[in-house]
Amino acid sequence: MHVIDPRLKEGSVRIRGQIGDWPVDLTIELDPAEWAQLGRRLEEAPALAEVASAPGAAPVRQDDSQWSAAREVLRQAGALSGPELLERLEGLAGSVAAGKRLLVRLRHSSEVKVESGADAPVYRWVG
Repeated sequence: MHVIDPRLKEGSVRIRGQIGDWPVDLTIELDPAEWAQLGRRLEEAPALAEVASAPGAAPVRQDDSQWSAAREVLRQAGALSGPELLERLEGLAGSVAAGKRLLVRLRHSSEVKVESGADAPVYRWVG
């Protein structure tokens, strides 16, 4: 059953249910740009599945799609502080460890310049 809560702000989704014995009541708020980014990822998923199932095609690794998404996050932002970028990558990858691996990979990418910031390094997209 789908119930729209009139108290939710526009751009919010409320998820209620249970995971095992644990009750879940989660509200997710995204700005329009984040909804657009999510929509693009959903559109890309069938295309990735087609490439993976094509005869003779090399399998698409999940790492490759996360790497592409990580690069896109920084490309769209232009520049992000290390902590802010890590937070976004953790959300993208689904874990702290996977987010850190993507951050290290970005640090060593020729498309990224890492500069010293006042409090933290700044990751800048150079393409």
